[in-house]
Amino acid sequence: MTDTPPSALQAARPARLPAIDIARGVALIGMVIFHFTFDLEYFGFVQPGTIVSLPWRTFARLVAGSFVFLAGVSLVLAARGGLRMPAFWRDTAKVAAAALLVSVATYFALGEAWVFFGILHLIVVARLIGLPALRLPTAALLVLGIAVWALPYLVQFPAFNPRALAWIGFAELQPLSMDLEPVFPWVGPFLLGMAFARLALLDRQPGGDGGPVGRALAWAGRHSLTIYLLHQPVLMGSLYVLVVYIL
Repeated sequence: MTDTPPSALQAARPARLPAIDIARGVALIGMVIFHFTFDLEYFGFVQPGTIVSLPWRTFARLVAGSFVFLAGVSLVLAARGGLRMPAFWRDTAKVAAAALLVSVATYFALGEAWVFFGILHLIVVARLIGLPALRLPTAALLVLGIAVWALPYLVQFPAFNPRALAWIGFAELQPLSMDLEPVFPWVGPFLLGMAFARLALLDRQPGGDGGPVGRALAWAGRHSLTIYLLHQPVLMGSLYVLVVYIL
């Protein structure tokens, strides 16, 4: 395996690696746990402030980071033998449409805390950045990923505090939002995921499916966008029915 990224732009669809779908399925479980805990706090079933405590904030960042990292992995795996550009633009457009839907829905549901640049918005931008980054050597991806991850912890400017610029990532005080994943530092894990895929996965064969549990997780991982969009309405709606009509 070399550091030279693939350059052809048409190829047969590469075989999926079940391990990546399974990993994405595990990340979905973490996401559902975090959001369900948020919902429980919202309806008063757990102590106020639980979701913003250090352990839960750390858990949320690990879950978000894993999704972004796996998105970087997936981009490199999709480019094995040549990136299929129609599929790239179609998949990116799907995520962009979902991000817009989240923004509109949360604007009306959450007011000032609406999601103006959440994880889906970030993944769209990261994929656009990742497209030319496919031509970089692996060492450059590693260095750039670490730099992007570290830079906003070292440099902040008050001019970036408003929403119009906070999505870039150098705000001293981030505006209120239920899900804010700025380009800096969050494109960092994406680039590191690309580097990891180059180093460890390009020559890997699909392998086993992990049995019934693995197949269930892989199915969820393959449908992660749909599950992301539907899980909160289902969880929140179920708790609302429980509180209003049963308890």
